Amino acid sequence: MNTTDLEKILRDTLAKFNSETGTIHKLHEPTQLLRLVAQVGLPPQIQNVVAIIPVGKGIAGECVQKNQPVTICNLQTDASGVAKPGAKQTGVGGALCVPIKRDGKTIGTFGIGTQREHEYSAAEINSLQEITDQIADSI
Repeated sequence: MNTTDLEKILRDTLAKFNSETGTIHKLHEPTQLLRLVAQVGLPPQIQNVVAIIPVGKGIAGECVQKNQPVTICNLQTDASGVAKPGAKQTGVGGALCVPIKRDGKTIGTFGIGTQREHEYSAAEINSLQEITDQIADSI
């Protein structure tokens, strides 16, 4: 699946979740770095910030490290330390990032964000995880 196909999936997903930004990162296992392979809605300066993310750093890095979804109700006011200062520049309120898994192994992340404060429900998290299951073999 090429970048254009992944961006279409992101746009469709953002419409479904009434969200404005989305990212797909692929894990480069040897270096433990996540590389941005597709995005929608990120300003250019933020694209540079999230182009490469170390496992364990930021929302996507924490998602891989914990091998589970990471959700933040309001990234602008989050004090957990998960969201890095650069992430706050996106203007995103609610954020959700889920691992992309193939054969039970995390191979990347799929993240969405909305400008409004939003607490993602278990149903929304499961729905986003189902989308990642459909694209995992194509990443």
